[in-house]
Amino acid sequence: MEQVDDQLLAAARKVIAVHINYPSRAAQRGRTPEQPSYFLKPSSSLALSGSAVERPAGCELLGFEGEIALVIGTAARRVSPADAWAHVAWITASNDLGVYDLRYADKGSNLRAKGGDGFTPVGPGLLPADAVDPGDLTIRTWHNGALVQDDTTADLLFPFARLIADLSQLLTLEPGDIILTGTPAGASVAAPGDLLEIEVLAGDLSTGRLTTRVSEGTTPLADFGARPRADDVQREEAYGSREAAGLPAAEQMHVLTTELKARLQSVSTATLSSQLRKRGLNNVSIDGLTSTRPGQRVVGLARTLRYVPNREDLFKEHGGGFNAQKRAIDTVNEGEILVMEARGEKGTGTIGDILALRAQVRGAAAIITDGGVRDFATVAAMDMPTFYANPHPAVLGRRHIPWDTDVTIACGGTTVQPGDIIVADADGILVIPPALAVELAEDSVAQEREETFIAEMVRQGHGVDGLYPLNAAWRARYEEWQAGQSDD
Repeated sequence: MEQVDDQLLAAARKVIAVHINYPSRAAQRGRTPEQPSYFLKPSSSLALSGSAVERPAGCELLGFEGEIALVIGTAARRVSPADAWAHVAWITASNDLGVYDLRYADKGSNLRAKGGDGFTPVGPGLLPADAVDPGDLTIRTWHNGALVQDDTTADLLFPFARLIADLSQLLTLEPGDIILTGTPAGASVAAPGDLLEIEVLAGDLSTGRLTTRVSEGTTPLADFGARPRADDVQREEAYGSREAAGLPAAEQMHVLTTELKARLQSVSTATLSSQLRKRGLNNVSIDGLTSTRPGQRVVGLARTLRYVPNREDLFKEHGGGFNAQKRAIDTVNEGEILVMEARGEKGTGTIGDILALRAQVRGAAAIITDGGVRDFATVAAMDMPTFYANPHPAVLGRRHIPWDTDVTIACGGTTVQPGDIIVADADGILVIPPALAVELAEDSVAQEREETFIAEMVRQGHGVDGLYPLNAAWRARYEEWQAGQSDD
């Protein structure tokens, strides 16, 4: 069997990687692309089987991804899917390594996150492309001896021939170029000392196991460039799930249990506001917004997105690609409320029909923005309520840059943190600190029960003096009434 060697690595002028291609990975990521998308890895990232890869000093999240690599044999330019496979000489195993700590730095290009020296080991064996069925291959990955990825190419989103034909429409695939074809579910994070092994099987044929040992970098990244930045969002992405990352499950991140949510939905924001004030919290309302569903009460966990004032040079870097706005929309979970800080600037849209639809499909309970909404008629017709300052036709980039997500923000005159509980109805929008939520709900339910009794007494003709609020005599009558209600 032919083996990957230094000569083959030197012949690779381009290394092209596909973002998402396996249905299992798409399900894990919560998004299925309609078309393939790609990024480039430098040829200097290539390495042979048995090499070590360094996790950069200060980085936490060195992700590994077992993949099938295609080695181009003859130049391909504007080829059809039917003819594309004939341009592949070899297939082999590969590991698409990358540090999630630097994912933010290059806005989708993945250059620093995925382009480090040794970040693309390939090999060891080469299987002749004309001897295998590209739709009947198996990819397997072991992490410290445990099998963590095991999938086939039978149901790829984009078959290999389509990838080659698609790429060849705009660029020439040259002999020696390498295409990484995506990873299945099970990709995760490796630590210094870990051993990674990847194998590609085609019936009885095998590439053998591609082995890579992880080492710890000792030279810190310089402060004149991007520095490592890891948060729980990146940890979840890198490990594949909150559980795998050792993070609390979403329902454990806050006190918003099913029972508590039901209690909060049963009381008005007016009642909650009075209970918050009793606890010294007066500035917890998001003010000045209108709802597309004014009769609908919403309770959910806050996720946050911050816009900053537009500056043209910064928009070029932060406004395009998979920017903070799209990341926020694409990671909002069922029952969560995406709250946006737009500084009360009404001169452009902060959400439009496509992204609002994406949030609704992902199960978001609501969107709240103190800025404008474009495509307003379509957004207003959605079942998911949107709270907004005003409609505006302008696209993103006129007044705002989407800057960051899941940070503390200001919206409608108050502070909102990720994990805060949002309750909104026709009276307004409240931000509830999670630590207070249980007792707040209990006291609010009790207050509304009292107010039901008071309203009934007023309907019977009683005056409010001593009744509202209850004095000792009226409280005794209330407790007697309440006992009677319980007996019923």
